[in-house]
Amino acid sequence: MNRPPSNKAMRVLGLMSGTSADGIDVALARISGAPPHLQANLENFTAIPFPRTVRDAILRLANGAPTSTKEISQLNFLLGELFAGASREACRRFRTSLTSISLIGSHGQTVYHQGLPTRTFGQQRVASTLQIGEPAVIAARTGITTIADFRPADLAEGGQGGPLVPFVDYLLYRHARIGRVALNIGGISNVTVIPKGAEPSDVFAFDTGPGNMVVDGLVSNFTRGHAAYDIDAKLARKGRVVPRILNSLLDDKYFRQRPPKSAGREQFGEAYVQHLITLGRKHKASQEDLIRTATILTPLSILDAWHRFIAPRAKINQLIVAGGGSHNPLMMAQLAAGLRDVEVTNSASLGVSEDGKEAFAFAILAYETFHGRPSNLVAATGARRPAILGKVCYAPSR
Repeated sequence: MNRPPSNKAMRVLGLMSGTSADGIDVALARISGAPPHLQANLENFTAIPFPRTVRDAILRLANGAPTSTKEISQLNFLLGELFAGASREACRRFRTSLTSISLIGSHGQTVYHQGLPTRTFGQQRVASTLQIGEPAVIAARTGITTIADFRPADLAEGGQGGPLVPFVDYLLYRHARIGRVALNIGGISNVTVIPKGAEPSDVFAFDTGPGNMVVDGLVSNFTRGHAAYDIDAKLARKGRVVPRILNSLLDDKYFRQRPPKSAGREQFGEAYVQHLITLGRKHKASQEDLIRTATILTPLSILDAWHRFIAPRAKINQLIVAGGGSHNPLMMAQLAAGLRDVEVTNSASLGVSEDGKEAFAFAILAYETFHGRPSNLVAATGARRPAILGKVCYAPSR
């Protein structure tokens, strides 16, 4: 009979490409033990951008443009090659050997996510999600066992397939006397609420709405693709908030929908950006005005979720921010202004870089899957029961 893997220390690469499709984040983690005493340290982190043609293809698919099975299949395998290449390049930058890596956890690239069931082809209601970046290619090119495709197992148990990072947030940030919220502002913004002294069943999490996705979409549109995002909010600072547009955006029904809930480009992608541009023309707003308005939409929608869904359920002392939005001074200032009785800090202050946290999280999720343990928090995803996440592609024999 095969023995289960031990909980001895492993070095694990976590690979992440988010809804902004900027490129591949690679985190190197050293992990040992088992929950609730799992030990995980982020040893290093780097980001490797996608070629522009690849990013354009990803965004086109994710925004629902017409495509073909051939294009999806080819892109799936191409991304597998790029993820494998990113693993090799990251190890070169880290000055560490691939042979020292025990495991790879790859989130892949989401091109479609429908967390709530809908009637399909006149048959039963189903939810679905699709992350591409073929893990068999990653395992073959690196010689490292690779775990990927984490979301379907949660969907199969009636969950929304996310958010999945709350399992890691709980391990990192639970505290006997401090209530905390972990906020990630990536393409989409999501929160994990960890009341003081929380057990896993006390934790809840959800996507609050747009993070950087709408701002990035506007910047890319207005610069004709020459800029992908608003560095240090330089463009937003030149504009002014247009209250009528902002109030219209905040009236979106998603913000009133109760958790658990998840969002993506299906709600806040290219169609949403075009709607915002149309509103801008109607109200004679400049490009900078629209970027400023979209920038402020993100923290205000987070604060709206805070007052609707978080404050009534938990006393929170600290907000821990990660993701690209943590570098946006306007977003951070708005959050601090709206949460005067809460300490607002970033994840780096607690030992995990703001940019590397999600890739780090998928290294931990892969480690848990490798050991045959579930790692979805049912209170976060709405699943009926815990599930072992991901699919394992074993390293080829040498």
